[in-house]
Formats: sequence, structure tokens, C-alpha cells
Amino acid sequence: MIPDPDQPWGLAIDYAGRGTVTESGHTISVRLYDNTLGGPLEPDQLTGAYPAVYVTAQVTAVGEAGTALRGYATVVVNPLDADPVLPDPTAVQQAVAAALTDFEHRRAAYAALCATWAPPAEPAPEPEPAPQPAP
Repeated sequence: MIPDPDQPWGLAIDYAGRGTVTESGHTISVRLYDNTLGGPLEPDQLTGAYPAVYVTAQVTAVGEAGTALRGYATVVVNPLDADPVLPDPTAVQQAVAAALTDFEHRRAAYAALCATWAPPAEPAPEPEPAPQPAP
């Protein structure tokens, strides 16, 4: 993934912290959020630290009969000292790469499972014996 230099997090995100990236032929959903309840960003009253920002990525491929295979990843961007988290485009890159890796691991495991549970090939029917001539 090549981050967009015009965007603070390296991709365009909407008001809810959602964005999409196309990588390796997949459309990957990215979401950025913190653990606040949506109010103003302020330090935690107990710890005095600003909340961490979570960057999640999910890739989904839909197959036959509505089957879906997914890959997930989460990267946590922690605040430094008493400062709030600054946008980090590398966090989005890491989450996207990890989601693609998770997807590939799950795809390989699913393929191995399908190969294990594949029904055995049915043997070819034996030909009917030729009729014997009458004596």
C-alpha cells in the first residue's frame, strides 16, 4: 500500500473513521477509532493519558454458495508521554499488510481442510459381461 501524502492517516476516511484500500486485487475495509464515547478527545481521568487509536483492517472474499473468507488485523497507536496520538500512515500500512497475511493463512487452511474432507472419487462402474453364446 502506498499512503496518500495528502491524507493524515495515508487514506481518505469518513466522519466515522472508515476508509477503503485496494491492495493485491482485494478491497480492504479500514477503520480508525479510540475507546472514548465520541466526546471531545481528552486525557483519561485516572491515568492522565490520551486514549490509544486502533487501526483495523478487514479483507473479505465471497465465494460460491455465499461462502465468505475473511482476514483481520488490528494495530494500536499509543500516545507518547502526555500528548495525544498523531496520525501515523505506517499504522494503516501495517494493518493492511497483516490483514492480507491473515487472509492468505486462512485461505491455505481452508484449502487444506477441503482437501482433507473431499469425498473419495467413485470408482468407474465395471462393464457388463458379454452374453455367452447358447450351446
